[in-house]
Amino acid sequence: MAAEGQDSSDRHAPLHGIRVLAISQFGAGPFATLNLADLGAEVIKVEDPVVGGDVARYVPPGAANGDSLYFQSFNRGKKSIAIDLRKPEGVSVFHRLVEKSDAVFNNLRGDLPDKLGLTYEQLRHLNPAIVTCSLSGFGRTGPRAAEPGYDPIMQGLAGYMSITGEPGAPPGKAGVSMIDFAGGYAAALGLVAALLEAKSTGVGRDVDVSLLDTAVSMLSYFASWQLNSDWDPGRAPNSAHQTLVPAQNFETSDGWIVIFCAKEHFWQSLAALLDASGQAAKLAPELSGDPRFATFADRFKNRDVLIPILSERLLQKSTQEWLVLFRGRVPSGPVNTIEEALRDAQVEARGLVVEIEHPTRGTIRQVASTITTEGSNLALTPGPALGENTDQLLSDLLSLSETEIDELREQGAIG
Repeated sequence: MAAEGQDSSDRHAPLHGIRVLAISQFGAGPFATLNLADLGAEVIKVEDPVVGGDVARYVPPGAANGDSLYFQSFNRGKKSIAIDLRKPEGVSVFHRLVEKSDAVFNNLRGDLPDKLGLTYEQLRHLNPAIVTCSLSGFGRTGPRAAEPGYDPIMQGLAGYMSITGEPGAPPGKAGVSMIDFAGGYAAALGLVAALLEAKSTGVGRDVDVSLLDTAVSMLSYFASWQLNSDWDPGRAPNSAHQTLVPAQNFETSDGWIVIFCAKEHFWQSLAALLDASGQAAKLAPELSGDPRFATFADRFKNRDVLIPILSERLLQKSTQEWLVLFRGRVPSGPVNTIEEALRDAQVEARGLVVEIEHPTRGTIRQVASTITTEGSNLALTPGPALGENTDQLLSDLLSLSETEIDELREQGAIG
């Protein structure tokens, strides 16, 4: 709510005025800082001109001239400065930027922040309030700190693949990079929490987030069951929940539908609706009032009886027909393709697809960040070309003259 007398249209985004130096590439790290940019932060990508900047620039499809749709999806609303941190002059420029910034973010291997001078202890003399955040595969400590780590490795290592897919099938991962994205959210939250403290105390800190920590933490109740009982998790047919029944995919006459009865009254509504449909099709038995299916425990105990009955009933109508009947009464949804998901009426109503004007690609469409608040999701400039903002930032932030900038370029300190 806007303060009395303040026009809400004059309010800035929540992170307006926050400057983040981001030494990050590929997916998880840029996703973290994308969310910061969408919340109003000024995110400056510090890219290595020697290797061509962020490797995401070269990931197909649609990659050309140091740009790609993959890169664009993670880097809208950001700026790029090309600095060679191998050169003492490049390090000097970076340090001067640290003095003018609120946070330094990286998603390097866990051993590299110390080696490259990116920790709080190594930067605090430049700016006592600086927050340094590291998002790595395995964290900055432990026997695997010096190893690279990627999403599929974490899904395998943390046990996700053992419970994903159909029973008896080969190990499978989630189709999207869920650990990368969750790690990005965790790192962004940790960075913002440290910034909140720094703004009130004037003292920054290190934040250490890893993909493995994120993956293991998200085992949540699975881990609790495993650690405190003899429960043995495994794969369940049709993406079924391990203990809730019915909560899974069901085939319809023309596709698939997901049903999730997480409360007793949802089951009662489902049973009544299926009984009514079953009467028209002369299908028995009646589900409502059947003592075998009365409670969560009963349905779990008798799931081998119940699921075939539900499967037969749900084959009688199309997915859309069931969705119309279930809407507002039984939690359910279609099993969409990506194309269908992006056309969904709720997705459109929430404004989740945004348009970006790119200098060579024209209008490109992307998905917005998930946090909706006044002033958010307004970072709609395209991901920058490598070093696109180098001269501007050196001039505006560090007050360097053209001659000084040209000298740095001749020294190979900047690209």
